[in-house]
Amino acid sequence: MALTSYYTEEELQSLGLKSVGKDVRLSRKASLYGVGNISIGDHVRIDDFCILSGHITIGNYVHVNPYTGIYAGEAGVTLDDFANLSSRITIYAVSDDYSGEYMTSPLLPSEVTNIKTAPVYVGKHVIIGTSSCILPGVSIGEGCAVGAMSLVKSSLEEWGIYAGIPCRRIKNRSKNLLQYVKDEF
Repeated sequence: MALTSYYTEEELQSLGLKSVGKDVRLSRKASLYGVGNISIGDHVRIDDFCILSGHITIGNYVHVNPYTGIYAGEAGVTLDDFANLSSRITIYAVSDDYSGEYMTSPLLPSEVTNIKTAPVYVGKHVIIGTSSCILPGVSIGEGCAVGAMSLVKSSLEEWGIYAGIPCRRIKNRSKNLLQYVKDEF
């Protein structure tokens, strides 16, 4: 059998994922940590050099482009149906305290750190532009578009186009794409 860029269905089943749907293309060059905490829906593609770590739930028809990192920890990250993460996105559900009041490093005991953990939710039909960063506790509402190199440090309301550091709402996003959602999706 010739080796392909993606795991075969049999290999996916043997990885120990919490759950895995049909038509999943997971690159052999992606890194998964805590595979027993990762659920992947149907029609999902995860490309080369992605890092998935922690409690992660991926819906249906989701694409995770190369070099994307999802650091979910115990808090968790959810990518709902039709979410699209462009390349080099970083999503954190876990972060150190940068104030200087505490030390920073996962190698130190918890008594000297102040780790912030909060779940992250990426809604249906969300697209996040390249090199954007999503911080702990953020919920990105259905239909949002986040421009390239944006910093998302607070939750975003549905069907908006957001961009900047930190990102802000630029204008409303069209809902026209919903006409293409069929019963089979």
